[in-house]
Amino acid sequence: MEQRLAIAITSPQTGNIWQFLSRLGKAKGLLLPVFLLILWESLSRFGLVAPNLLPAPSTIVITIWKLGAAGELWQHISITLYRVFVGFLIGTFLATILGGLTGYSCLIHDLLDPLLQSLRNIPSLAWVPLFILWMGIHEPSKIALIAVGVFFPVYLNLMSGIHNVDRKLVEVGKIYRLNDWQLISRVFLPATLPAYIVGLRSGLGLGWMFVVAAELMGASQGLGFLLIDGQATGRPAITLASILLFAIFGKVTDSVISFASHRLLHWQDVYASNH
Repeated sequence: MEQRLAIAITSPQTGNIWQFLSRLGKAKGLLLPVFLLILWESLSRFGLVAPNLLPAPSTIVITIWKLGAAGELWQHISITLYRVFVGFLIGTFLATILGGLTGYSCLIHDLLDPLLQSLRNIPSLAWVPLFILWMGIHEPSKIALIAVGVFFPVYLNLMSGIHNVDRKLVEVGKIYRLNDWQLISRVFLPATLPAYIVGLRSGLGLGWMFVVAAELMGASQGLGFLLIDGQATGRPAITLASILLFAIFGKVTDSVISFASHRLLHWQDVYASNH
């Protein structure tokens, strides 16, 4: 059995496939989405999927084109990007301060972390009525909800990253008589940066999820509003177009952080650097 498996893996046909995939580079990540889109389009064309439940991808693209040509789509996209961007900045700023303090200081950790961990488990929609009560249905409540979604992944990853710094590195820094600021900049910052970037990516992903809940709060513009409007008016193409745009912009913004992380962590000699 093992011999057959080894022969199958090392056969010329299999080798050619792996060589072809290797030549594609990162573009091979498009193969599966393209295959699924072709399959979806084919099922719709042959009538195997009800168009009122799952319109064909071509129908969704046409819908996006019409919304863009009418000028309506750009307003929805711009306001959603604004909300996510501002909420991400606020949530990241607060999470960086509190995560750094609770990670570096045992006293502050014991004082703040139990409260923050309990708040972390509150469902996103539970914040909606409270923020509406405090801030109304205008932009501050929407941005605050997104900031809450961004805050906890960034906070948790940064605090955990600081706690998991190798104790021997810290002791070596103290042997060389580094003061607190030098210890943070030369030991803690490089060692914590990978976990912090993972927190940023996770926080950004939750920010895109929370913006849908935020745009339920009396919004008249935004991709979340467009999604709910499509559902309320029985236009599945609008709903799916909104979901597709969320996926595209979410991926693009995540790729920006991923690209920046490769530049910032170029000094790391890790397994992923071989790929």
